[in-house]
Amino acid sequence: MTIHAFDFDGTLTRRDTLIEFIRYVKGNKEFLIGFLKHLHLLILMKIGIMPNWKTKRIIFQYFFGGMTLEKFNEYCEKFAQEKASLLRKKGMAAVNKAMMDGDRVVVISASVENWVTPFFTHPQPLPKGGESDSPTPNTQLPPPIKIIGTQIQVVDGKLTGYFLTKNCYGQEKVRRLLEQYPDRREYKLVAYGDSRGDVALLDFADEGHYREF
Repeated sequence: MTIHAFDFDGTLTRRDTLIEFIRYVKGNKEFLIGFLKHLHLLILMKIGIMPNWKTKRIIFQYFFGGMTLEKFNEYCEKFAQEKASLLRKKGMAAVNKAMMDGDRVVVISASVENWVTPFFTHPQPLPKGGESDSPTPNTQLPPPIKIIGTQIQVVDGKLTGYFLTKNCYGQEKVRRLLEQYPDRREYKLVAYGDSRGDVALLDFADEGHYREF
């Protein structure tokens, strides 16, 4: 068996979807206010003092803590449907080819599973305008695609702003993949990524593709 493991943000998408999702749900004004409030944390993260996961959790909690899971999932579904233009045409073509070849496809991301999953489980409309990197509608992709991402904590039907899992980044991508496919001798692993958060997975793979698309 061959498994193709694709990073999501920056590999299959043109931009970081956490930022895009916040802007989609909260609007530009609230997005800017929130990020200005947390600018010091972002700077500390960039220079390596604040861990990536902690910064992400604080920002996620600020914007979504207290929201009902039902409402959050509604936003996730609409986001995937209305923002299909975020998907890279070449990246989705590689996903499509792997599945047509009969291989297993895994999308493994630090982003929250709730908004990543709908990009691969519902038909996407063709993007409007002259976007040269627009995707082929994923109605052409045979299911299923396994989604492995960061999972959120919900208490009494509301998001706490905390995560149930570690941020799916770096070595955590390897650990989560092995959790689903533990016998490494049973498969060839082909991995695709575009950032330092993917290096551990690329090094672990039999065949790693860095910034392929």
